[in-house]
Amino acid sequence: MHIAEGYLPPVHAVAWTVAAAPFVIHGGRAVVRRVRAEPDSKLLLGAAGAFSFVLSALKIPSVTGSCSHPTGTGLGAVLFRPPVMALLGTIVLFFQATLLAHGGLTTLGANVFSMAIVGPWVAYGVFAATRRLGGGLALGVFLAASVGDLATYCVTSAQLALAFPDASSGVLGAVAKFGAIFAVTQIPLAVSEGLLTVLIVRLLIRVSPAELTRLGFRTAAPAPAAAKEVGA
Repeated sequence: MHIAEGYLPPVHAVAWTVAAAPFVIHGGRAVVRRVRAEPDSKLLLGAAGAFSFVLSALKIPSVTGSCSHPTGTGLGAVLFRPPVMALLGTIVLFFQATLLAHGGLTTLGANVFSMAIVGPWVAYGVFAATRRLGGGLALGVFLAASVGDLATYCVTSAQLALAFPDASSGVLGAVAKFGAIFAVTQIPLAVSEGLLTVLIVRLLIRVSPAELTRLGFRTAAPAPAAAKEVGA
């Protein structure tokens, strides 16, 4: 879930906003540079933002009384790198807060930090590591989207635990409780998001291979160092 309007104490809300602001500013500059260098990338940028907006607007009730949703940030992270997704994710969360009452303005900084910053960075790190180790494109995209989704909810659990520590077990106990509540629906959602993101990437490879090449998106894993030496 996005943390709801007014749910965090004011000090926490301000602190998360301050923490997220540099990443969003950097992301804005990254988007401007990307559009200037590759004007044709606007369509894919819009598609990445729309993908995140639609998926993260799907609130799915949990049997624990909470709700969960996919994040959709893995796609933009692997295509455009995490800084770009910081701005796109912020725009997505802002419009969801103002148009759908999903999340809130006072909690926007906290939600941005978990979904638009940590999630994309984890997703891209997992994708890059998988590809560097020789993993296939589908595996890299699947793991990026799935683990990035789960990372977002781990951070959200920590944010809630810091604001509302457990009376007996403290912050760590609260993290475990919030995480357990989210896990009921979030683990299968993360797997589903990973599979859907793989299908979207495969579709983009078929219909927009030139655009992906210009973005520097590799569809083939880099050759191992030993193979390069043999080839030389």
